[in-house]
Amino acid sequence: MMAVDRAEPLWSANAAADASGGRLVGAGGWAANSISIDTRSLQPGALFVALPGETRDGHSFVADAFARGAAAALVAQVPEGLPSSASLLVADDTLAALERMGRTRRAASPARVIGVTGSAGKTSTKEALRIMLSEQGLTHASAASFNNHIGTPLTMARMPADSEFAVIEIGMNHAGEIRALVPVARPHAAIVTTIAAAHLENFGSLEKIADAKAEIFEGLVPGGAAVINADNPYCHRLKSHAQRLDARIVTFGRSEAASVRLLDVRSYGGFSECQIAIDGTLIRYRLASPGAHLALNSAAALAAVWAIGADPVRAAAALSAFKPVSGRGDRQVILGPTGAFTLINESYNANPASMAAAFALLAIQPVGEGGRRIAVLGDMLELGASSPQLHASLSAGIDAEGIDAVFACGAMMRNLWDALDSAKRGHYAADAEELARILPDEVRSGDVVMVKGSNGLKMIRVVDALRRLQRAAS
Repeated sequence: MMAVDRAEPLWSANAAADASGGRLVGAGGWAANSISIDTRSLQPGALFVALPGETRDGHSFVADAFARGAAAALVAQVPEGLPSSASLLVADDTLAALERMGRTRRAASPARVIGVTGSAGKTSTKEALRIMLSEQGLTHASAASFNNHIGTPLTMARMPADSEFAVIEIGMNHAGEIRALVPVARPHAAIVTTIAAAHLENFGSLEKIADAKAEIFEGLVPGGAAVINADNPYCHRLKSHAQRLDARIVTFGRSEAASVRLLDVRSYGGFSECQIAIDGTLIRYRLASPGAHLALNSAAALAAVWAIGADPVRAAAALSAFKPVSGRGDRQVILGPTGAFTLINESYNANPASMAAAFALLAIQPVGEGGRRIAVLGDMLELGASSPQLHASLSAGIDAEGIDAVFACGAMMRNLWDALDSAKRGHYAADAEELARILPDEVRSGDVVMVKGSNGLKMIRVVDALRRLQRAAS
């Protein structure tokens, strides 16, 4: 990754005031080197933005922000108890002010911007792009999964003025949410990774999900590229949206018609060997993570790199350093009381498409002598009336991929449990907390254990319980 010594601050007081439409109060002349909305992670020299919340108001933490070294605070009203010299930027609406800062930074930036959305694979694709483009210029990208009405403007406002590339993850739960966010990002290329049954209860059909994801194309700069999964059943629907907007269309996938074609994927325990063809050029590369789904995400990323005029050969070579982010396939070998087993952490989120990908990933993992491939599953949320059937249907993938045992929790996972062959039933629990108490005594040497479920199920508790076996054994 390119190292850059940056002399200029991220935001000066006057620039922040001009961009946000706010007014400076207290000591002026400050400069901020970052922006924070959470005092727990605030770094000295940051501009703290006091955002209202459903349960907590950021204005209650302004004094704490200054105690932790904040350079200034963006507020809607001056909190009580602050010294008159406190450096404040006062605006009527702090979120609207933050959005204006994001729009201002984007408008002045020379960076080539890639937007990423889709029903699965957004964060993995975004992280792959961060690594790929960082070898070619100063690259700014969304932190974690900051992809909503707060995360997108925050990401743009945090973008250094001299960035050469930016990668912005954009998510949604309802129609119209992406449409509201893309004018802030204004991407040169917009990826839709896939269309699948995520947030189905809010839409009622996969067609409507496709329509909502296609909103990302509405924010493309003139001549921008719509990057679409050629293998997805809703490819033509997405193309029609892009064509209506006069976007360039770049497709990726295994299909012979794909602009960027994934020719071969050979996944092993800890990596994949991939081949793609881009505009007649064959590129071979190693992906430092296994799984056909990650290879397809890498093809999407390479398609976007090509679409914005960066070098896809250099980008592909950089993928040898790509590792899944926490909760999305990161792995750890744990030396437990009975011996070593492998833990695959997929606890961040789940829908039917990502479950299928996870089962396929588990299937290629090598097990030790006497070991088993174990799926530890929590409910997939927001699937609406189809939820019972979609949970029950997971049994087909479990059988097809040769998974040996299933441990499950959550009301909807009872449907899967009832559909499973009795030989595959490990244990069913009401919630993740109960499963976290049971599972550590069930794993044994040589096992490969994958934990997956929607974030609301808090499957990370199961992951943490298994990780504690490492500490207990050491």
